[in-house]
Amino acid sequence: MARTPRPARTPRSARTPRTPTARSPKGGGSGGSCAPGPSFESNVLRLPGGRRARDRLLVVCGAKATEKDYLLGLVDHVANPAVTVRIRTKSCAPEQLITYAAGERDRIGDDFDQVWCVFDVDHFEVTCAVDRARRMGIRVAVSNPCFELWLILHFSGHTAPVRTYRELLPYLKRHVPAYEKARLDFRDFEHGWPEAGRRARRLATEGREHVTNPSTGVWALVSRIATEERRTR
Repeated sequence: MARTPRPARTPRSARTPRTPTARSPKGGGSGGSCAPGPSFESNVLRLPGGRRARDRLLVVCGAKATEKDYLLGLVDHVANPAVTVRIRTKSCAPEQLITYAAGERDRIGDDFDQVWCVFDVDHFEVTCAVDRARRMGIRVAVSNPCFELWLILHFSGHTAPVRTYRELLPYLKRHVPAYEKARLDFRDFEHGWPEAGRRARRLATEGREHVTNPSTGVWALVSRIATEERRTR
């Protein structure tokens, strides 16, 4: 007897793409004026029995918009099937950021494979924060003096010491004239992040970015998000 043909599957290109989902913070965190921002997480793929098919990263950014917008754009652009990323924002000093990230990790338990904090040297003394993060098993992506250095490296090298965001901004605007810190468009940077990583690695020894100007450790986090190799459990 002839089998009834199966209905045609919707072509992959025609399916609705997945987008990161904004989630409200679930309480917790340190007190004071260092209030957490919203949470953003890429889709979590789970296997039968509750096992995760992806490694999960918790990334806590020390600014409201710039780093978060870049990382959300990167996650969507690389569409790495081996990694899912939850991004939290919390405008505060680096040491407070480390404390908050550690609290989130402890509150959630073993749900994250890696915890990262992203912050700038800017006007802070960050050595204590970096040392504390290492003791607590938290990875840091520090930019010295600020995240805009990482963005500049998408287009050209930069080795001259700089003290502030205002000093770096003219260099970035040569390549992205319409750049606004609060309205970063990842499409301006989507083709340059691999070369930015190579340039950043030449500026400082990994883990010494906080004492090397100019330098940025964002390349290590970007590499972790983009790679498809999952760590051995």
